[in-house]
Amino acid sequence: MTLILASQSAARRAMLSAAGVPHEALPAHVDEDAITAGLMAEQASPERIADALAEVKALKISRQIPGALVLGADSVVAAADGALLNKPETRPRAETQLRQLAGTTHRLISAAVICEGGKPVWRSLSAAKLTMRRLSDAFITSYLDAEGEAVLGCAGCYRIEGLGAQLFARVDGDQFTIRGLPLFPVLDYLRTRGVLPS
Repeated sequence: MTLILASQSAARRAMLSAAGVPHEALPAHVDEDAITAGLMAEQASPERIADALAEVKALKISRQIPGALVLGADSVVAAADGALLNKPETRPRAETQLRQLAGTTHRLISAAVICEGGKPVWRSLSAAKLTMRRLSDAFITSYLDAEGEAVLGCAGCYRIEGLGAQLFARVDGDQFTIRGLPLFPVLDYLRTRGVLPS
C-alpha cells in the first residue's frame, strides 16, 4: 500500500526517509490561516487546531487518491501567555516571535492523521515543553542571518535539529514531535497496516 505525505515539509520528509518509510509527498494546498482563525474564534485548544489542520491536509489528498494511506501532519506553538504562534513568514515577525518566546517555556503540539478512502482512520497527538533561554538582540540577528529563509516557514521560528538547538535551555519531549511529526506512533500504525515489517 502506498503512503502519501500530504505535505512538502522537508523536515517531515527527512524523518520518514531516515526511518526507512517508503512514501511520496504531495502538497495539500489548504488555507491553514483561515482554518486556524476559524478554530481560534471558537476558542479551540492548540491540540484541536493541530489535529484539525493535520486532518484537513490528509483528507484533501485522500479524496483525490482513495486507495492510498495519506498522512497529514501539523504543529502548533502555544506561547506561555496562551498565544498561538504561526509560521513567521517574514524576518520582522521572526524577530518578534523569538523575543516573545525568549526566557519562557512554551508548548509545541504535533498532530498526525492518516486518512484512507476519504476518511480518517488513525490519529495521534504529541506535545513537548521547550524552555527558551534569554536571547540578546545580537544573537537573534546572527541566528536569523545564519538560518535565512528556511526558518521563516517553521512554527516557533526554529529548527531544533540545527542551529535552533542553541535557542534552548531545556526541552521535555522527543525530537520528532518538536520537528513536526509524532514519528513513533506513526511507525507503529504503519506496521499494523503492513506498510513496514513488524
